[in-house]
Amino acid sequence: MPALQLNQKPAIFWHLLFIWLVLPFTATPLFAQEVPFNKGVNLTNWFQANEVRQIHFTKYTKKDFENIKSLGADVIRLPINLHAFTRGAPEHVIDPLLFTFLDEAVNWAEDLDLHLILDNHSFDPIVSTRPEVEQILEKVWAQMAQHYKDRSDRIYYEILNEPHGISDAQWNAIQGRIIEVIRKQDTKHYIIVGASNYNSYHNLAQLPVYHYPKLIYTFHFYDPFLFTHQGASWVEPSLVPLANMPFPYRVQDMPALPNSLRGTWMENAYNNYQQDGTVAKVKQLIDIAAHFKETRNVPVFCGEFGVFQPNSRSEDRVFWYQTVRTYLEQKGIAWTSWDYHHEFGLFKQNGANFFEQDLNTPLLQALGFNIPPQAPYVKQPLTKGFAIYSDYLGQNIVNASYGTGSYDFYADQKPNNGRYSLSWTNAAQYNSLSFNFQPDIDLSLLRQNGFALDFIFRATSPSTSFDIRFIDTKTTDPDDHPWRAGLTLNEQIVPFDGRWHHVRLPLTSFYEQGSWDNAWFAPDGKFDWTNIDRLEITAEQGPLGQTKLWFDNIYVSDQDTAKIYEHSVYDGKVTGIFTPNEKEEIKVYPNPAAEIITINVTSPGTTMVDLINNLGVSVQQATFQSRVQLSTSTLPSGVYVVQVTNSKGQRTMNKVVILH
Repeated sequence: MPALQLNQKPAIFWHLLFIWLVLPFTATPLFAQEVPFNKGVNLTNWFQANEVRQIHFTKYTKKDFENIKSLGADVIRLPINLHAFTRGAPEHVIDPLLFTFLDEAVNWAEDLDLHLILDNHSFDPIVSTRPEVEQILEKVWAQMAQHYKDRSDRIYYEILNEPHGISDAQWNAIQGRIIEVIRKQDTKHYIIVGASNYNSYHNLAQLPVYHYPKLIYTFHFYDPFLFTHQGASWVEPSLVPLANMPFPYRVQDMPALPNSLRGTWMENAYNNYQQDGTVAKVKQLIDIAAHFKETRNVPVFCGEFGVFQPNSRSEDRVFWYQTVRTYLEQKGIAWTSWDYHHEFGLFKQNGANFFEQDLNTPLLQALGFNIPPQAPYVKQPLTKGFAIYSDYLGQNIVNASYGTGSYDFYADQKPNNGRYSLSWTNAAQYNSLSFNFQPDIDLSLLRQNGFALDFIFRATSPSTSFDIRFIDTKTTDPDDHPWRAGLTLNEQIVPFDGRWHHVRLPLTSFYEQGSWDNAWFAPDGKFDWTNIDRLEITAEQGPLGQTKLWFDNIYVSDQDTAKIYEHSVYDGKVTGIFTPNEKEEIKVYPNPAAEIITINVTSPGTTMVDLINNLGVSVQQATFQSRVQLSTSTLPSGVYVVQVTNSKGQRTMNKVVILH
């Protein structure tokens, strides 16, 4: 077939020629409007600690990623308090521990073919509103891009969440330079960029054309604000007094305007709610972002949208989500809702937050997610032991520590075994390491079956004392309080010599201590082992002062098999590791006792025995070989600890009940 003359070329030829000539010079490729993912959630309050060593890493696991994917989600936006996880100015070197944790999350996402957005969610009202934020962004993103440049293309970088208090011109210029910083390290991954004024859709039009490929433009949507944030305490003025705002607007359902909002911008929003609280208005505002997407021919993503749950009507909340979600999808805008758990989340309010029991199924339906089978949660007595802390917090346990003391869940100086231990220093009186069980647990059967709180411990001198206690759950009964069952540990029970020691405290040795509930309530025999809220280690007797404490391998267990591994030189260098001899075998009888107890041990040589009361005070002491009898006739009834120290200095404990 003869070649066609130039003026005889078909129309498709000119179309392809145009693409070939223009495409290399276009900032954003033609037909690249769509984001590579569709829908998902924000996984909040995980990497949002005040510093990296306070991250509760086991709060989420790969199983949670699998659950999220099973809903039909293909993306997780992971807010990260990135600026707080560095070693500070001027270099802002990221703590390697962050990469230890974050790499695992990246691994899970890659294994499951989930898209994962690494969202720099640093939100400092001082730093992020000033141009100086560029100095931090430049450092942290160079490191992040270098670290993740070779990972799958389903990893995304979001430069900064909700920049605010800074002009469009200043922020846009800073963002452009940070894109360049990332691109010097990584040309593979998408970068998510947003406008100032809290990623407002109103400010998208002020963004320049960034001449870089693989950019996604983001905005957040929380309108009408009085509806989505009713009950919120973090806004100014506070919306805590506002509840039951309807959506859409219904005059008969409008609550009265709280007096605290009169004369503020919230009053104007309230007066305009008849116009602003409608489906039409919501769509009109989303259209601003959709118009930007269409006119700029760029991919656009809604990174956050949601309704604060506590003060909003459930049916109105569900309707709002369905309205926003369906219109975003109609406009071809991908989204991640805010959030998964917590008060904007996908779970029922005041539930146990279990995936199999507590998902808000009407909300899932409104978001177009799959609905897994649900069954009601019924608390049952625990029948097996469990870990509270072993390098990481145990499953369904949350750090609820309080006070001014410093704690580190990932202390890596001379751990006994594993990678980390839990350290505690500079604690003032009444400061506490607190392990909150979510949901509350029933320990009654474990207590009956001889289980114990088992852990390893070391401390530096000077010696001190502290309390270990379980706290039960305060019920709606006005005469009920969060009762304590605990005991006091001091050097009479375990040495403060800088070395690791095994401590085993039978649950039956914990005695009721009363309750603090805005006032002190004396013990009343009401402690409830079927309804345990948390375990606390508390500087109840006084401040720790210069004493430093470490804990590891904290279990509720019926196994007394802990092994202590000691460094032969405690200078941070492992010059030899050994295991002490087997633990001393103690036999204490009768138990319960009245007038006399007999103590037998198996090891040869001189042994010392201490009989320790519930205050941690030794009330009887003796040295012996093999066997000794102690008079208990003058001692008050109660639970005591029998502690024996053999000739090698190894200590073992057992409990005995004295009844008269």
